[in-house]
Formats: sequence, C-alpha cells, structure tokens
Amino acid sequence: MLTRFAFALSLLLVAPAAAQAPASPSAATDIVKVALDTSAGRIVLALDRGHAPVTTDNFLRYVDAGRFNGESFYRSMKFTDGGGIVQGGITTDARKLYPAIAHEPVSKTGIKHVTGTVSMAAFSPGTAKADFFILLSDIPSFDASFAAFGHVVEGMDVVKAIQAAPTSPTKGEGVMKGQMLEPVVKITKASRLAN
Repeated sequence: MLTRFAFALSLLLVAPAAAQAPASPSAATDIVKVALDTSAGRIVLALDRGHAPVTTDNFLRYVDAGRFNGESFYRSMKFTDGGGIVQGGITTDARKLYPAIAHEPVSKTGIKHVTGTVSMAAFSPGTAKADFFILLSDIPSFDASFAAFGHVVEGMDVVKAIQAAPTSPTKGEGVMKGQMLEPVVKITKASRLAN
C-alpha cells in the first residue's frame, strides 16, 4: 500500500531553498477553514477555493464525508536544517478513495510551496486523490509537480511536533524508508470551521 504514496523520489533530492514570501490570499478569495484534530493537537487550514477550486473541493469532499476521520499523519521527511514535510491521508482502506483529480499547477493558482503550505501528494500531476502534505520549509521545486491549495493558520507547533515524532528505521519503501512515523499520529476528526 505504501508504494502508492511513494510520490517523493524528488523529495530526497530537494535541498531546502531560500525563503520566499508566503502566498497570501486576497480579501476577495473564497477561503474555507478546516480543522484537523489529531492525537498531537489541532491544526487549522485555510483552503483557497478562489485560486484552487478543484483541489480544495476534492479535499472538502473527503472532510465532509468523514473519510479522514480515523486516518493519520504517517510520514515525516526531515531536512537537516529542520525543514521538510509531514504527510497524511487515507491508508486504511482504498475503498475510501475518490478518483484522481485534475492538476491545478502553481502557474494557475499562484499558491507557492512555502513554509506552512498544504499541498496534494501525487505520483505525478493528475494522480492526486486524498493524501496531502504540509511544508515545514520553503520547497520551490515542488511548484512544478504538486498542487498547493492552502496554508496552516493555526497549529504549526503541532505540525512541528508531528515532524519530530519517532520514525521506524525499517518501515517504508524506496525513498520513504525511515520516514514512516511509528506510531502514526491519528486524525481523530476533520471538519469545516465557520470563517
């Protein structure tokens, strides 16, 4: 099952990049807030439906159907400078997955891969389903391949705690070996918040 999540051959080859200003949604943008209540604490995401409608609506479909409830953050990729990503999604039952969605590139959305960004995990553009990751550092090389669709507005301390959690030295396949959290951090509930 983990082979499905091995989108990250490029992840190990990516060096942390110089800081960029985070993408900030304009007042006219349709922002939807989502809370991810986890066993490590609460993370609140501001999803940018105005700039990334396909990706945001896909994520909200999983949230509204309760399909993230009981799933987990299962991966922590750490850079030596403290950056990297944490990845979560559906790993318990492939029947919970909806079909892959069309890719919304950064060139269309303007949402860059900077610290705090939430983006869809995928083997290649157009293969994203439910798995997502949160950046703990700027990774501009991701702009070419992954669909960013929002950012963390509360709970980066929780994201950092997830990244710092123990990993198995043997679990994971290919480039993901040694990046699998053990134990995983449970997503107890994903829900929309009033804006």
